[in-house]
Amino acid sequence: MAQYLILIYEDEASYASAPPQVFQEVMDAHNRFSEQVGELGGTLVGGNALQDTNTATSIRDDVVTDGPFVETKEVLGGYYLIDAKDLDHALEISKLCPARFGGVEVRPVMVFE
Repeated sequence: MAQYLILIYEDEASYASAPPQVFQEVMDAHNRFSEQVGELGGTLVGGNALQDTNTATSIRDDVVTDGPFVETKEVLGGYYLIDAKDLDHALEISKLCPARFGGVEVRPVMVFE
């Protein structure tokens, strides 16, 4: 099995203006996703939601800036680390990952031995 990182990109403004039941629906969908990974033969190694971008600090060269860069439209909202047979298997699993106001990106994790 290889490891893949599922990066969840979201639009924070959409969550901020959504009613509380939408947030609950999204959390329920993430709980279901966690179960579905195993049902598809993968393993959920870990994952977490990230705090809002107003808590971020960006570093470019030696310049430290509070918050994300102005041109950022979608932000990284969270991630899952999974074990999957191959990229096709990781993509099959990732298609079930809830991202109500955005999308997901799948990247193989480099393993150094």
